[in-house]
Amino acid sequence: MYFHVNGDLVPEQEATVSVRDRGFMYGDAAFETLRAYGGTVFEWDAHADRLSRTCETLALDHGLSDDELLNRIHETLEANDLTEAYVKLSISRGVQPGKLTPKPDIDPTVVVMVKELPRGGTTGTPVWDGPAVVQTVKTRRIPNEAIPAAAKTHNYLNGILARLELQRAASDTYQADEALIRDAAGNIAEGATSNVFFVIDNALRTPATTGPVLPGVTRDVVLKLAREQGIPVEEGTYTPDHLRRADEAFLTNTTWELRPIETVDGIEVGGGPVTDLLSLVFNEYVEDRHYGE
Repeated sequence: MYFHVNGDLVPEQEATVSVRDRGFMYGDAAFETLRAYGGTVFEWDAHADRLSRTCETLALDHGLSDDELLNRIHETLEANDLTEAYVKLSISRGVQPGKLTPKPDIDPTVVVMVKELPRGGTTGTPVWDGPAVVQTVKTRRIPNEAIPAAAKTHNYLNGILARLELQRAASDTYQADEALIRDAAGNIAEGATSNVFFVIDNALRTPATTGPVLPGVTRDVVLKLAREQGIPVEEGTYTPDHLRRADEAFLTNTTWELRPIETVDGIEVGGGPVTDLLSLVFNEYVEDRHYGE
């Protein structure tokens, strides 16, 4: 494999950054997880906008245009002869003296990593091997006043702690796929790496991004598609009980796309007609934009 590091394509074994890099030392970095379908990046403009907002939050002026970043992604895909791929784009503040306060002048570290994924669209196959088993965890979502949820940074310890809870709770007969993380008030925020959707009374519901919820790119596409299909949509505040008693539910993220939820805290939920319809129109959306004539 070849990765893109600071403007150069290098073999994976040589794709390294300094131990003094602030992304390593402090998590002082922004990133985006993207997906390539047919050699082009899904919803690049939305990802680029979110990356820009994260960098603005961090006061991280990396000096590269969106086109320059996209070119580095395409170069990495081409170097690895990949058209269907997972892509991670990371930008750190780079190497600075070992002090917490960042200096205004930076030499950013910019890395692009890729790996192969299945084809998407109407003839594609999911990357997951079955519906998700979801478990509520004790770890709470960091409040926006501490670390803004809209900023996608290298500070992912919150999600790691949640996934560690799942590991500790696992047994020979039970293993959850995703952690359900609540906010400080006990309301649903999101999964460790996903947004949460569910259906009650034929309406699609998802936690609002006014709370500590990452504004997922796939989340936004699903909301748009649902409205186009005439499905009532509500973004609000919900407890885990809402999810447990839902008629159907699913998770979204860039690589999973739409993944039905099988159980929540051992209570069967499952997919359903709304999940099936949205999965169908999402696949058609990908097909039209990435594989069509």
